[in-house]
Amino acid sequence: MSSNYGGYDSQAFIADLYDAEYSDLGTRRGNDVGFYVECSRMAGGRTLELGCGTGRVLVPTAVAGFEITGFDLSAFMLNKCRAKLLAQPEVVRRRVRLVQGSMVDFNIGETFSLITIPFRPFQHIVASEEQKSCLRSIRRHLAPGGQLVFDVFNPRLDRLYDPKYTLEADDLPERQLPDGRRVRRASRLAGFHRDLQYNDIEWVYYVNYPDGRSERLVQAFPMRYYFRYELEHLLELCGLKVVDLFGDFDGSAFSADSPEIIFVTSGA
Repeated sequence: MSSNYGGYDSQAFIADLYDAEYSDLGTRRGNDVGFYVECSRMAGGRTLELGCGTGRVLVPTAVAGFEITGFDLSAFMLNKCRAKLLAQPEVVRRRVRLVQGSMVDFNIGETFSLITIPFRPFQHIVASEEQKSCLRSIRRHLAPGGQLVFDVFNPRLDRLYDPKYTLEADDLPERQLPDGRRVRRASRLAGFHRDLQYNDIEWVYYVNYPDGRSERLVQAFPMRYYFRYELEHLLELCGLKVVDLFGDFDGSAFSADSPEIIFVTSGA
C-alpha cells in the first residue's frame, strides 16, 4: 500500500484549522516543543525538522536562537508557517529555511547536526519500502556525530481491535478561531488492518460560522503503528543506532504504559 501522508498536502482546510486545534498540544503532550528546542540547543548546529507543518516546533526553535530548516510536503502548511515567521523579527527569520518535498526521498544539499520528526509524521508512512527510503535519506543528511530524534505513539492494544473505537466521539474541545468560526473535532477508527499494521483514521471537523452556516469536514488517512523493537531493527537496518529511548517528553524511561516512544539515534 502506498502512503497517504495524512492528506495535509491535498486538503487546504487542514492547515486552516490546524493551529486552533493544536494550540495547547504542547501542554497536553508534556511540552514536546520544549523537548525539541532543548534537542536543538544540545546539538550545537543546524537542525532539520521533517514534517514541520505550520511551525509549531520550528518557530519556537528559531526564536530560541537556533538555525533550523523546515521540510514539509504540504504547501498549505508551509504557507501558514511563512505567515507566522513574518510576524517575527528579521533576526529570527534569518535562522529559518523552508523546503517543500517528500520526506520519503529527499536531497536538501547539506548535512545537519540534528534531524527531528516531531508529532508522528513518520507514522504517516505506511509502506515498508518508503519507511526505509525515508530513514536512508535521513542518514545521508546527518553530519558526523549528528542525531535523529523522533516520536511515535506507544500502541494501545485495545485500539487495534475493539469495535467501540469505530464510533465517532469528540476528541478535542470546541475552539473559536480569530475570524469568529467555532470548531470542534471528533474522531473514529474507520478500519483495522492488523495484518498490515495500520488503522484507517477519520478526524471529523464540525465548523460553525458567525452567520449560522455550518459544515462537516473529514480528514481520512491510514496511520501506521510501530512497536519498540520493530523500530529499533528498522533503524539499524538503515544505518542508525538507538542511543537513548524515552517514554515521555519529560525524559522518563520507556515502559509498557508510556504514552510515547521517543527515539534518540545516531549514525551507526
